[in-house]
Amino acid sequence: MELVQLGEKTYYIKNATNIGIYKIDEKNVYLIDTGNDKDAGKKILKILNEQGWTCKGVILTHSHADHMGGAKLIQDRTNCQVLAHNIETCFAKYPVLEPSLLYGAYPLKDLQNKFLMAKETNTLEVEDNLPEGLEILTLKGHTFDMIGIKTSDNIYFLGDALLSEETITKYHLFYLYNVKEFLNTLEYLSTLKSHFYIPSHTEGTSNIKDLITLNRNKVQEICQSIYNICQQEQTMENILTEIFKKYNLKMNLNQYVLISSTLKAYVTYLYEEEKLTYKITENKILWIQKEKME
Repeated sequence: MELVQLGEKTYYIKNATNIGIYKIDEKNVYLIDTGNDKDAGKKILKILNEQGWTCKGVILTHSHADHMGGAKLIQDRTNCQVLAHNIETCFAKYPVLEPSLLYGAYPLKDLQNKFLMAKETNTLEVEDNLPEGLEILTLKGHTFDMIGIKTSDNIYFLGDALLSEETITKYHLFYLYNVKEFLNTLEYLSTLKSHFYIPSHTEGTSNIKDLITLNRNKVQEICQSIYNICQQEQTMENILTEIFKKYNLKMNLNQYVLISSTLKAYVTYLYEEEKLTYKITENKILWIQKEKME
């Protein structure tokens, strides 16, 4: 982990999940996300201690384990507030909701792992407790109610609103809860004016234009791929199999629930855009291009 100063009050720790730091005074700071587990939490506190800072609060961009995995340890050791937005507070308080959402029922024991479930953390609503100098950005799509944070130094922390070029090139698919909202968020990001942005899983940058285009193009490509697959009637399992084959992905249980849930979000989007429709035949839901049914 490397501490980098970005402005008078704004810092970030370079990490697999970047961690924001905002000084509310000379001694006290708020964190933006906390890394993926208690070890990350320990390293964050070590860095704060070396600077003579005390953690007064944590702001979670969203409740995925790689963003809030260190929150419980930090809260236990500092008695700090942990803030999240709307539905994200529920997932932070009841982490079993995450694998349950992905699986669609009480999750298998093998899905109740640290990659899908952080430790239960007591949270408060961020809108009611946001410290002076910070602003909330609404960045829905990746999750129910993901947010970003703008600091008084005009630095934007973007959570998972933009995936890195490396992730997109290597994996092609990335988890989305709502495709339409994600595309709306990309449009919103294109209107922002800042001299520096911090996406969670790539280097900070002064220009996000190309990354926005890359994310949008990949979503549109996947939409087209699903649409093409549905020239003939397809079950969701068939769509999943064909997408894994197209992108040469290898399935494990975590990937299965993440990607299958994401593909359902894509199918919902294509249905709402009147590109796909469904029929029920022999107790199977089959998806097909809408024009084929007309």
